[in-house]
Amino acid sequence: MLQIRTDLAIETREMYREKNNVEISGVEVNVEEEKEYKITRVKILNKDGEEKLGKKMGSYITIEAAGLKQADQDLKDEISQVLAKELKTLINTNKHTKSLIVGLGNWNVTPDALGPRVIGKVFVTRHFFKAYNKSEDETMTDVSAIAPGVMGITGIETGEIIKGIVEKTKPDIVVAIDALASRKMERVSTTIQISDTGINPGAGVGNNRKSLNKEYLGVPVYAIGVPTVVDAATMVNDTIDLIVKEMKTHTEKGGEFYDLLGEMSQQDKHQLISEVLMPYMGNVMVTPKEIDTVIDDISLVIANGLNISLHHGIDLKDVNRYVN
Repeated sequence: MLQIRTDLAIETREMYREKNNVEISGVEVNVEEEKEYKITRVKILNKDGEEKLGKKMGSYITIEAAGLKQADQDLKDEISQVLAKELKTLINTNKHTKSLIVGLGNWNVTPDALGPRVIGKVFVTRHFFKAYNKSEDETMTDVSAIAPGVMGITGIETGEIIKGIVEKTKPDIVVAIDALASRKMERVSTTIQISDTGINPGAGVGNNRKSLNKEYLGVPVYAIGVPTVVDAATMVNDTIDLIVKEMKTHTEKGGEFYDLLGEMSQQDKHQLISEVLMPYMGNVMVTPKEIDTVIDDISLVIANGLNISLHHGIDLKDVNRYVN
């Protein structure tokens, strides 16, 4: 069976609609479009929607901003505020909330380093609350953070590390940040997904580990993800579709050949492309050449969004004081 790799709920919904030409029962969708960004809120309401989308019941909020690939400071500030607003709506924290921020991923591999980079920019405060024996503050809340690395570095399941920290520090919520995979190159590094259903570390590159969710950790787990890679076979498949569409419009010769390609099922095309690529590349994930800069920029956007949403006395004019 064709398995197009994506971690985005918006894309699984799109693929279902393309295949079945109907909206999914048990799924509620709301779209908000502004000049610089678009927000799509997908809410899976029941088991039927969960089964058809292959995603757990809950809310999936997608912020798309094409300019994030080459963002100026104004756009980064704007998306940080948009992210903070959506996080506040989803998480509903108060001045007593204790949060644990988890930066998933491998800091030695740039496309997978989003989580650790965010952790380096988050304003952590738990040590202040401990030092002064406080349970609340007029400007900040109790926030701790950890970048646990990956099992290849630590030899320990990431879920086991986080579970141990949660049992010891007893946060009210966990927010996990991770790199994801998209099925469209245009969404790589331009899209932020927020969900309240937890996360599977390593899912973006097909290396699923133990799930981080409320059932396992005992506290609500919110996830923030950004697609930084796309499967090579999927990208080639989409490229062929675009070429066929363009060539059928501009050429008279070879029309039968382009019609044949256009009529091939997605499964057949994907299988053909995978077989052609296998001797040369195997199972390859592709990332943009400017990924270093993109990860730096988008990690700042996410960290600022978290700082604004979790600390009730901090706003946009303050956030850049707390990051490198």
